[in-house]
Amino acid sequence: MSDGHGAINRVQAKAQEVAKEDYEKAKVILSEAARSGSYLYPFSGIFYFLTHRSLWKPFLSRLLPTIGLAVGVTLAMFFFTYLPQLAILVFVNGPLAVFTTVILILNESSTIVNLVARNFLLQDAILDTFDGTLVSKNATRVVGEGRQLKPGNDPIARLGRVIKNPFSKFTPKAIIRYVMYLPLNFIPVVGTIMFIIIQGRTRGKSVHGRYFQLKGWSASQQKDWLQRHHVPYTTFGTVATLLEMVPIASTFFSFTNTVGAALWAADIEQKNTDMTTGTAPNLRAAAKKAE
Repeated sequence: MSDGHGAINRVQAKAQEVAKEDYEKAKVILSEAARSGSYLYPFSGIFYFLTHRSLWKPFLSRLLPTIGLAVGVTLAMFFFTYLPQLAILVFVNGPLAVFTTVILILNESSTIVNLVARNFLLQDAILDTFDGTLVSKNATRVVGEGRQLKPGNDPIARLGRVIKNPFSKFTPKAIIRYVMYLPLNFIPVVGTIMFIIIQGRTRGKSVHGRYFQLKGWSASQQKDWLQRHHVPYTTFGTVATLLEMVPIASTFFSFTNTVGAALWAADIEQKNTDMTTGTAPNLRAAAKKAE
């Protein structure tokens, strides 16, 4: 009997130890996220976009077809998949399945819209918005590495021919990873939160793809940078993902998130924030070569 009690006590002690470790890790992650301020950039992007009319041109040029796509996809997903997915989730989520199914379908719709729109409708407009925001923040030197710039005051009108290829397209690997993590939604509440955070981590890795391209960083340099700053990028990506899950307005938030990412890049480039100890991967790569 005493052995049974001893085993229970050991299990409880181990559980408390694991919980304490997880709590400490969570504290460090939250502290790093708060210190970086990356979670604010999607909201800064909204404000900056709304107050700088010159940045609206790419968005307005793609507005109607993209809204039509978003409405069509979202309505079709609710019509065809709500009840089947609800029937599955109700077994694991109970009454909460009504809400978790809605969140899941919004996320699925957002993913489909982003996949189609970014590859066929928005790629050039998103690229112009990112570069135009950098120009408006006087980061012309870095933009000039990837495209020709004209004289003038309008940041979008200044954008000339693209020298370096634009953002990479949505890859099959990203789709496979998305489908692979879908079952997390079967775990009540916590699973849905984990799913969104994982999507945010994936989203975060891509937000500065154009910036890395303009800087001329290699794939290994980009990987090194993202690994060292994975918390800020995951935080930005999670907020961006949540905003882009809003029905119909997802296209608007795709552009404002792009503006927010460009503002963040401009701050890294111009203000030498705490994320830019040295000039990032270039110096680290040189140091490794010297060794």
